[in-house]
Amino acid sequence: MPPSDHVVVVGAGLAGLSAACHLIGAGRRVTVVERDEGPGGRAGRIRRGGYLFDTGPTVLTMPDLADEAFAAVGTSLRAHVDLLPLHPAYRARFADGSTLDVHTDAEAMEAEVARFAGAREAAGYRELRRWLVRLHRAQMRRFIDANFDSPWQLLNPDLVRLAALGGFGRLAPRIGRHLRDERLQRVFSFQSLYAGVAPARALAAYAVIAYMDTVAGVWFPRGGMHALPLAMAAVAGAAGAAFHYGSTVTRLERRGDRVTAVVTDRGRIACDAVVLTPDLPVAYRLLGRAPRRAVPLRFSPSAVVLHLGTDRTWPELAHHTLSFGRAWERTFDELTRTGSLMTDPSLLVTHPTGTDPSAAPAGRHTHYVLAPVPNTAVGPGAAAWADLAPGYRDHLLDTLERRGLTGIGAAVEEECLVTPADWTALGHAAGTPFSAAHTFAQTGPFRPRNLVRGLENVVLAGCGTTPGVGVPTVLISGKLAAARITGADRPAPGRRRAPSAPGAVPLASPTAGAAHDGP
Repeated sequence: MPPSDHVVVVGAGLAGLSAACHLIGAGRRVTVVERDEGPGGRAGRIRRGGYLFDTGPTVLTMPDLADEAFAAVGTSLRAHVDLLPLHPAYRARFADGSTLDVHTDAEAMEAEVARFAGAREAAGYRELRRWLVRLHRAQMRRFIDANFDSPWQLLNPDLVRLAALGGFGRLAPRIGRHLRDERLQRVFSFQSLYAGVAPARALAAYAVIAYMDTVAGVWFPRGGMHALPLAMAAVAGAAGAAFHYGSTVTRLERRGDRVTAVVTDRGRIACDAVVLTPDLPVAYRLLGRAPRRAVPLRFSPSAVVLHLGTDRTWPELAHHTLSFGRAWERTFDELTRTGSLMTDPSLLVTHPTGTDPSAAPAGRHTHYVLAPVPNTAVGPGAAAWADLAPGYRDHLLDTLERRGLTGIGAAVEEECLVTPADWTALGHAAGTPFSAAHTFAQTGPFRPRNLVRGLENVVLAGCGTTPGVGVPTVLISGKLAAARITGADRPAPGRRRAPSAPGAVPLASPTAGAAHDGP
């Protein structure tokens, strides 16, 4: 292909910022175009009165993956972001009144499990932890941090290791082999909901998310999760990236099998290559056609998020608190099959100001309540949420009140409710911020690829493509997109290289394009 010296990255979310840093580190000139007035994307921020709320992810795991992006431009994550380790990583509160603190330190967690459920379960936890570590080692290099050009790439020694570890069985039974206490099973399997699949049907391989949460550790950036994209944009800009904020991409100019320019509502930007990070429907609309797949994409459940600024907090809350209802299997049926709102919801309650008070006025607190709900393809449509939202907001507060957060409704000074209608307005398919579900047919080489058939200089990044949903995987997706353009399988962290010689490294081979299941 001709030189790809100037790359336009569409979107300044975590995937786009990761791609930008890795491209700059490989010697490319980078322009980032973002419709919002600043970086962040899903990891954004809103202000209500004197309260600051993170609008997207609240859980940061495996920060070394973010550090790779900083290292690509010659610096480090910790030089720009103050990471606060969370102890405990989570607090789990159950309908029977019991409470479990989830520690990432092995000895502390073993002692906590013994206190909570006895010595037999503590021994089961030791076995489970060893299995999680081995599962992560078998998956990370070849199945998560990897570009796929063909399902044949699955045929490698790590596939045999993954199969031997039971990775192709079902998650819930596999966790049950180690832990008999149903409450503990929940703690180590609820993470599959991030991937859009109930634990009873999810592949056991997705226990790797539990590894990230319960073994690798959980952090909180001082200043909130939005501090991470702010820092990434700052170091990318200092390394030479140009940022065009408040610019909406309206179309891509094409000449033959190449995109020659990105056109925004503010002008035209000529380019040699493009990284598209918007959600799949937006990216496909810009490309002019939807993906060709034997089976249509299935999307993950959505979420309602209630941001609360309050005049008090509750001592039973940790930084992250999992509030489990009595229902479990029925909950997943409601979310993924019947499309009804959870009758006995399990909730994630995050209390950022317990760790970093700077997000609220003195003596005040912020709380983030996340309730999984069906996406708009399975449950109520986006338009229905105008009527549903007020009642559901009250239902969430009543549920928390019954579960011990006495007076929470009266304590609210500022609030913001986000529903599937809001995710839809942002361009997220099926009204969900979690994109395509990680079913077997949408995992690994079967997930929408980051190469685009018919266009040799366009790459996709973000949670809808390889490797998938979540902060760690989205950061990897940006790195993998950059590698498609630079031709580097794994750019060496911290080493900025000169641009490749013109025509030296093709972005995609003809055989790779022929295998593509996208547009």
